[in-house]
Amino acid sequence: MSTPVIEIRGLGYRYPDGTVALADVDLHIHQGERVALLGPNGAGKTTLILHMNGIHQPQTGTVAVSGYPVTDENLVEIRRRVGIVFQDPDDQLFMPTVREDVAFGPANLGLAGSELDQRVDGALAAVEVGDLADRPPNHLSFGQKRRVAIAGVMAMQPEILVLDEPTSNLDPASRKDLTGILDSLDVTQLLVTHDLLYALEICERSLIINAGRIVADGPTRELLGDQDLLA
Repeated sequence: MSTPVIEIRGLGYRYPDGTVALADVDLHIHQGERVALLGPNGAGKTTLILHMNGIHQPQTGTVAVSGYPVTDENLVEIRRRVGIVFQDPDDQLFMPTVREDVAFGPANLGLAGSELDQRVDGALAAVEVGDLADRPPNHLSFGQKRRVAIAGVMAMQPEILVLDEPTSNLDPASRKDLTGILDSLDVTQLLVTHDLLYALEICERSLIINAGRIVADGPTRELLGDQDLLA
C-alpha cells in the first residue's frame, strides 16, 4: 500500500472547557480517493478536519499528511498539501479582486511574476471562473464565491482538498456544476457533509463520526442502507 495522504492514529482532543471532541480516532485516506465524512452536528467533524492542516494539533495520538507528522516544524509543508474550503466562502475571500484572492496563497509561498500568473490562471480555469478574475468577490453569487474559494485552495496545488458542507446554499444547477468541477480536479477529496444523497452520488466511500469517534467506514451505499447504523 502507498503512504496514505492522510493517516490518523489514536487521535484525541479535548477543548479547554473539558468537552471531549475526538476520542481515539483512526482513519486513513489514500491518493485519488473521494471520501465523505458524515455525522450529526457536534459529532466532531470540524474539529477533525482542523487537525488535518495543523489548525489544531493532537493532544493524544498522531496525524500525518503524506508521511509528514502534523507538528509545528512541518506546518508550512502540511498547509501546502492540505487545502480546506470552508462552508462559508466569505470566510476565505478578502482581497479586492478574485485574481488577488486566488494569488494570495501562492504569493505567500514566494511565487511571483509569470509563474504566479500561470498558477492563478490555471486555478481559475479549473473551476471555470476565469471571466471573473477582475471582479470584486463581494459582488459574486454564492455559487461563484464557492468556486473562487476552491480556486484559491487549488492554486496552492494541494494533495488533498477538504470541503466543508460544499453543497450548502446551492441550487440544483449549482450542485450539478460543483460535481463537474470536483470530477475534473486531479486531487484527493474529503467532503464533510450532511447531504447524504450527495455523498451517495459522488463518494464511493464514507466515514461516519459520532460523539468524537469513527463508528463506520465503508462503501457509502452500504452504510446508508444500514438503518440501525443511521439511527
